Amino acid sequence: MAFERHPLVAGNWKMNGLRESLAELGLIAKAVAAGGAGRAEAVICPPATLLMAAAEVCRGTPVALGGQDCHTEERGAFTGDVSAAMLKDAGAAYVIVGHSERRGRHGETSALVCAKAKAALSAGLKPIICVGETRAEREAGQADAVVGGQIEGSVPAGAPPGNLVIAYEPVWAIGTGVTPAPQQVAAMHGFIRERLGALFPGQGTRVRILYGGSVTPENAAELLAAEHVDGALVGGASLKAVSFMQIAGCYKAGGPLDPDVC
Repeated sequence: MAFERHPLVAGNWKMNGLRESLAELGLIAKAVAAGGAGRAEAVICPPATLLMAAAEVCRGTPVALGGQDCHTEERGAFTGDVSAAMLKDAGAAYVIVGHSERRGRHGETSALVCAKAKAALSAGLKPIICVGETRAEREAGQADAVVGGQIEGSVPAGAPPGNLVIAYEPVWAIGTGVTPAPQQVAAMHGFIRERLGALFPGQGTRVRILYGGSVTPENAAELLAAEHVDGALVGGASLKAVSFMQIAGCYKAGGPLDPDVC
């Protein structure tokens, strides 16, 4: 029997959200429970301060939670850091590692991202490993080399492919309002799929590949319909239930994407 990848729509709240924001999460959970995300899995990654409370809001619903980062160690003298085990204990099922903001602003290397992904897997979390090139790298014709290098350096060898998620986020499209053409997205996702096939012979198709970069209700249907795209990593549009569900709703009806639902 052929393996079927279920779409995944993950919301990254970044450094946004107070307790009052849990009302929006409650609306998301209610909408997903009513079938609003169709065949897609919905994940929300709130700030760590809200994770335990968010777990209570989502209890008994199909919405999964994730962390936005984790330390490489399970415990220790690392003031201010949060371990993967702590995220798991607080109610997370996923964790984002290697987001472009962490790579760019915090100087995280692919080796560090790989170590974090290993820690996540050891704790029973599914890592969402982010990769992507800058505008300068793309204009220099280095996009494939950069992304390929990040995949090879960030994806743990021997990891179970079904527990891995890759998020392609063109850095030049994040928060800029600039959206790549669907053909560009499909080409890069196809390239990533080939690299995953080389890393996991016969198993690379088990890894879900998300697109992340200025995903909005207006462009979601077109982006998610691109070849090799298994879902989206959504930023600002995930902070409001209406916009997040308009994006996740692209997977309603269980068949080909219907642009009319967005």
